[in-house]
Amino acid sequence: MAPGLYTDIGKKTRDLLYRDYGAHHKFTLTTCTPEGVTITAAGTRKNESVFGELQTQLKNKNLTVDVKANSESDLLTTVTVDEFGTPGLKSILSLVVPDQRSGKLELQYLHEYAGINASVGLNSNPMVNLSGVFGSKELSVGVDVAFDTATSNFTKYNAALSLTNSELIASMHLNNHGDTLIASYYHLVKHHSNTAVGAELSHSFSRNESTLIFGSQHSLDPHTTVKARFNNYGMASALVQHEWRPKSLITISGEVDTKAIEKSTKVGLSLVLKH
Repeated sequence: MAPGLYTDIGKKTRDLLYRDYGAHHKFTLTTCTPEGVTITAAGTRKNESVFGELQTQLKNKNLTVDVKANSESDLLTTVTVDEFGTPGLKSILSLVVPDQRSGKLELQYLHEYAGINASVGLNSNPMVNLSGVFGSKELSVGVDVAFDTATSNFTKYNAALSLTNSELIASMHLNNHGDTLIASYYHLVKHHSNTAVGAELSHSFSRNESTLIFGSQHSLDPHTTVKARFNNYGMASALVQHEWRPKSLITISGEVDTKAIEKSTKVGLSLVLKH
């Protein structure tokens, strides 16, 4: 429902510029049972380190239970209840073992003209986070604040603005206690080929530094997509993603510093299999 949650502001641009890029090697295998159980095993190699993860998800009507274990001996359990007592309200309870202080209760509410997200840590001195977006699908404003009850300080207060029409999405964020301004846009050029361009400009007032990144994507056919991006520091990246069977993807990405091509080339590979 419009206007969505605070995290939805600028998401189209972020997905275009950052999603699926990587310099690591990753393999993911997902299998689903007729009873509604989904099991996912993933392994990631980055530099000389290998990270493994095993996730089990069970869905039953409006209840979803996720249990995720990784190679660092962490166990994350998330329980999600949709339509929690009223339409548009979702509750999420998460807990990481063995970190007893990681428990968190979150509530999300989506309305035609508002999206609210509130969370509180389940410990004696919890962190409280509240974000809200108000407006319509075409124009919305949002705020995101976090309060640390242990120190009685606001650790985060951000604001955002979003403008949307059928082909163009523009957004602006003011983050880091007002120190960082991020402006972004996303433009869908051709619907049939999913051709889009986007850009993001980030400026830090305290450091007087700016970062500008451009990106584009294009579907060669219904199953193959290519993407590219370039920033003002000379970093260039590109990827090709092919869906060789439904929801099974192979992605090859590369990154290079155009100022030091012979030393900086990185290649990433991601293989996702779903059965």
